[in-house]
Amino acid sequence: MKKLRSHTVGIDSGDVTLFTDYEDGGEMWTGRGQRERRRHIRFSEKYKVPPTVQLSPSLWDLDASTIMRADIQAESVTKSGFDMVFRTWGDTRIARIRIAWMAIGEMSELDDWDVI
Repeated sequence: MKKLRSHTVGIDSGDVTLFTDYEDGGEMWTGRGQRERRRHIRFSEKYKVPPTVQLSPSLWDLDASTIMRADIQAESVTKSGFDMVFRTWGDTRIARIRIAWMAIGEMSELDDWDVI
């Protein structure tokens, strides 16, 4: 459990189309080649400490004749952003995906002192 020590909590969010491989015969749609996609997301403001990040698919467009396999993770979370990572494997064919994200964490306050 992450306990916030401040009454100033920041919530940032977005919705990102990670890829649209059906348009150009990309690897996620053909089922061959690199089966991972990453995108660095920057927060609109810097958090005091790395926040908790939640990801969820907001659009799935995939081939119904194959098994749906997917792994979505927020990696390398820092005070200023994170890496959105989508992976699939096997014969799964994905035309496109959009991922919604939300970050919740402690923000700096005007009264905070940065003592070095």
